[in-house]
Amino acid sequence: MAKILGIGNATLDIILTVASYPREDDEVRCIDRAIRRGGNAANTLVVLGQLGHACSWAGVLVDNADGRFIQDDLETHGVNTRSCRLVETGSVPVSSILLNAGTGSRTIVHYRDLPEYSFADFRSLVLRSMDWLHFEGRNVEALQAMFHWSREHYPSIPRSLEIEKPHPGIEGLFSLADILLFSKTYAGSRGYADPVELLQSVHRHYPGADLFCTWGENGAVSLDRGGRSTRQAASIPPRLVDTLGAGDTFNAGVIAGYLAQRDTATVLRQACALAGEKCGRSGFDDLALSGFSGP
Repeated sequence: MAKILGIGNATLDIILTVASYPREDDEVRCIDRAIRRGGNAANTLVVLGQLGHACSWAGVLVDNADGRFIQDDLETHGVNTRSCRLVETGSVPVSSILLNAGTGSRTIVHYRDLPEYSFADFRSLVLRSMDWLHFEGRNVEALQAMFHWSREHYPSIPRSLEIEKPHPGIEGLFSLADILLFSKTYAGSRGYADPVELLQSVHRHYPGADLFCTWGENGAVSLDRGGRSTRQAASIPPRLVDTLGAGDTFNAGVIAGYLAQRDTATVLRQACALAGEKCGRSGFDDLALSGFSGP
């Protein structure tokens, strides 16, 4: 069992399931409604907890009913929240999600009215017992300070960075992480139509990290620091139910694979299997039971 700290977002997800995606100005009924805890880093930690690791979340919460809902959900899933910062005013980030029952795809509108987790918050943490640090790629200026400080004071702790969106200046973090986890969205924003092309370009400039890029139904690709590339097909469930959080689940599979000291190709295969298991069910519960087998 490894001790893992995740730094990033936790949200209140309002999920409306519709039979098919509506057109503009349509008025439709949803076939299901759910309110869940979400957020990239938080989702990844919940999955890692199911894989047997001791996880802690560092982020910002509001001291109100919505904040307590998020905190209670994380604690119920075994994620420690003592590293979070609690504020008195504002509202928790809200993600309003349309989930297409016909395809499993999701469309998300975000609302945020909270400060980001700061470098001062991070610097106050005691990290000597941690085995892994995972950073959600947002709040770039503060993340840069967190990376530099943690590398100086805890150089032996591995660090992973999720790059889902093209936040300004995020490329300045690439040389500071051991594992870089890219999304198809980021690759497209930089003009890449194939994940291998993205990873090869990143490797030329930042050869010190192992690289991964997810590509939806077309699977994922890895490129290790030795320049060896592996392409893995997606693991498609018998019925596509819910793709929300599939990338976060993939990231958890990658981190768990490295902690188990598996080779990059095996890590990639098992992370795709775990993400596929997620897409075949609603939510994140019981993922580890069949989605992450041994080597």
